[in-house]
Amino acid sequence: MSALDDEMLALMRFVSERTIMPRWRNLATGDVIEKSQNELVTIADREAEEFLAEALAKLAPDVPIVGEEAAHADSSVLDRLSGPCWIVDPIDGTHNYAHGRTPFGIMVALADGGEAIAGWIYDPVKDRFCHARRGEGAFVNGERIAARPTGSEPPVAAISVIFLDEARRESVNSHVAPHYRVVETPRCAAEQYPRLVLGENDVSLFERTLAWDHAAGVLFLNEAGGKVCRPDGSAYRVDEIERTGMIGAASPSLWDGLAALYAKL
Repeated sequence: MSALDDEMLALMRFVSERTIMPRWRNLATGDVIEKSQNELVTIADREAEEFLAEALAKLAPDVPIVGEEAAHADSSVLDRLSGPCWIVDPIDGTHNYAHGRTPFGIMVALADGGEAIAGWIYDPVKDRFCHARRGEGAFVNGERIAARPTGSEPPVAAISVIFLDEARRESVNSHVAPHYRVVETPRCAAEQYPRLVLGENDVSLFERTLAWDHAAGVLFLNEAGGKVCRPDGSAYRVDEIERTGMIGAASPSLWDGLAALYAKL
């Protein structure tokens, strides 16, 4: 791994050991609040983001930081996404974390011009470190990896319908789901993207595509030889704040199959 990758792994491990894991299954009353519908935040999210933001500012003082919790508090933070920036999700899978479950993880990406150029995903329970750099491949625990389909027939699909309206949910369930063996989503992009690379899932549908949830994962999956982009085939951009909908797959052919069904919705 490069010196930067080593630095990121050390940072992620440190914040996990210092803040995230000690509070897991040990959150007090008042440590968890609902910041919006279906969205929880914990004291660990806030403390981890503060630590990561401070560390990244020291690592690259001239690069602005876009953190999930900072952006929730002040939407003008999102204006930084079009230029060079760090993108931080201190605990992806907060719903699981807050309920004492797995999976959850830390996601950090480095972006420029609206596109991720490097990304890091860390699972503190498994001590699994995924990272990628644009044009340089994808790696898990330092070993280069290529995305592999499950080989299942029908293919395995993890389809998130949490943020779909009722009509859209019915359409997906009626016209897309019957073509796949549908499994539950982990409610955690830090886990879902590795599943598409590691032969556990074949395809995924994402409705919300916020930068902190997807910047690192999109780069990781594409660099591993899978395919993830907008349903119309356009590349994912971290600065397309209001845009929704994305398809991820373990191979381009699997992506094509789901995209053809999605286009009929």
